[in-house]
Amino acid sequence: MDYVLLSFAIILILIGLVGCILPIIPGPPLSFLGILILHFTDFVQYSTNFLLILAFAAIVVTALDYIVPIWGTKKFGGTKAGMWGATLGMIIGMIILGPLGLILGPLVGAIIGESIKGAKNKDAFRSGLGAFLGFLVGTGLKLATSIYITWHFVKGIF
Repeated sequence: MDYVLLSFAIILILIGLVGCILPIIPGPPLSFLGILILHFTDFVQYSTNFLLILAFAAIVVTALDYIVPIWGTKKFGGTKAGMWGATLGMIIGMIILGPLGLILGPLVGAIIGESIKGAKNKDAFRSGLGAFLGFLVGTGLKLATSIYITWHFVKGIF
């Protein structure tokens, strides 16, 4: 039974890593589930505190992934129109262009949102750049968390 759980945990860890880039898949929570399943095997036993810290990190990073692009838009001078545009652009971009839409969607959406509101091209582009940088920061945080979890997973097996 341990090998069945180990196989399932490995699949969750791998899907979790992919999910750091694809927003449809919640990467860090799946990575955490993988290490939690490993905990219930005879291969390794993690402390409760360690598991709680990883769970907290996975939840916080996943929440930040939705907040940081909006925050980036605002930090770079975007208004609510730009933030809404970045959010809608991310959703529409993902539907139309798949993973590439997640990268370009917030950028284009924020630019369109600011332009509709009447912002100058320079200001609209700056707002879009903030959304794009926010997306990159959120993705980086998710990847760092999932890679850290994966490292402990691999360390626990070997």
